[in-house]
Amino acid sequence: MRRGAVAILFVLLGAAAPLAAHPMSDIEALIDAAEPGGVVLIPPGVYEGNLVIDKPVVLDGQEGAIFDGMESGTVVEVLAEGVTIRGCTIRGSGENVTAEPAGIRVLAGHAVIESNTIKDSLFGIDLRQASDSVIRGNRIACKNFEPARRGDGLRLWWSHNCTVEDNTVLSSRDMVFWYSENLHITRNTVKDSRYGLHFMYSHDTVLEGNELTGNSVGIYLMYSNRITLINNRMLSHRGASGYGIGLKDCDDIVVRGNALLANRVGMYIDNSPSSIGATGTVEQNMIAFNEVGLLATPNTHENVFTRNAFMENEEPAESNGRGRLTRNSFSRDGFGNYWSDYTGFDLDGDGIGDVAYEPRSLFHEMLAVEPNLRLFVHSPAQQAIEFTARALPELQPKSVLVDPAPLARPPEIKLASPPADGAAPVMASLAAGLLLASGGLTVVFGRSPGIPVAPGGRE
Repeated sequence: MRRGAVAILFVLLGAAAPLAAHPMSDIEALIDAAEPGGVVLIPPGVYEGNLVIDKPVVLDGQEGAIFDGMESGTVVEVLAEGVTIRGCTIRGSGENVTAEPAGIRVLAGHAVIESNTIKDSLFGIDLRQASDSVIRGNRIACKNFEPARRGDGLRLWWSHNCTVEDNTVLSSRDMVFWYSENLHITRNTVKDSRYGLHFMYSHDTVLEGNELTGNSVGIYLMYSNRITLINNRMLSHRGASGYGIGLKDCDDIVVRGNALLANRVGMYIDNSPSSIGATGTVEQNMIAFNEVGLLATPNTHENVFTRNAFMENEEPAESNGRGRLTRNSFSRDGFGNYWSDYTGFDLDGDGIGDVAYEPRSLFHEMLAVEPNLRLFVHSPAQQAIEFTARALPELQPKSVLVDPAPLARPPEIKLASPPADGAAPVMASLAAGLLLASGGLTVVFGRSPGIPVAPGGRE
């Protein structure tokens, strides 16, 4: 059948004619003809093969510009500084894990990778020694492999002063940042992956307004210092670890105004901070509907928890092993945290409980030593153990923490508005559930959180 007849047949069937296929050398010729810094407009079509960019140009893909690696190697590799790639669809990298093929690999700084669609690639976007780059508005989906075989949706290695914003990553391994400093990671969405945001030896970074949903772990920081987490949302992380936020050996971390909802563990802390003189601050976060609100190793110390709302967690706080969390402060300037299971009272009406919050659970102390006992959570066996501990005070364990100034009413929690295609319905339903459970939790969607005072509380 002739090509004209094929085109007519597609029209009659109501289908678009397939885009013409071209060799990748057509793009190479356009780049060769461009001046350094010039704009190269890519006509619609499928360009097959691998592309190497060794000149600073702006590669501007028009609608229908598709780069197809034909399941071999890295589709687009950037060797020159100052390259921009935008508006392209990039697909079909190789699968050989040892070569780590990617949709786009950047090996030089000052790159701008924006508004691209990357799919069917082992790794999505891979930056190596590519400082001062911008990764913005891309949609990335890795190859449809088992999670252990996938590559990273986005990886930065030794790439400082980068901005990563407004990207969507689906079904990848991690968004991972190695040895990269002074980053701004904002308004990214990561779903159905292993680690939403994973940091190793990366310092002086701000994570703001990101949404992590349905991954194994939301945000995990390891050996990374001076990181600020503001207005992020971590929902439904139910993997083996299942942490909304995890910290390991990190100094001077600030966690403020985040929502940690329906995870296995809302926040996990392992020996953070780890250096003499370093601190950690956890304030004004909504930590709700998790199996464990806060889980920390007994050597965790010098953290301050204040004005957080621990709402309807199966267990508000646990020590990961034998020990207590009393080397941390659970209040600041006379303000502690709201605990939905607090049974104290506030006779003077100042918004602060008149007795300290000291959670004690014999069953959960046993659970910290023998995790297999989780099989009996909510069972008559758990109820019998707790009843026995109440009847025989000598069996009651020491409290895992002491909050000397628990909030008698929930604080106002200000959260960033979810993205249009994000978890707004989920957030709204969870907020409604919290309102019913607490009888007064105020949830405000906005930009940066303020410093709210518990209703009726002290200024």
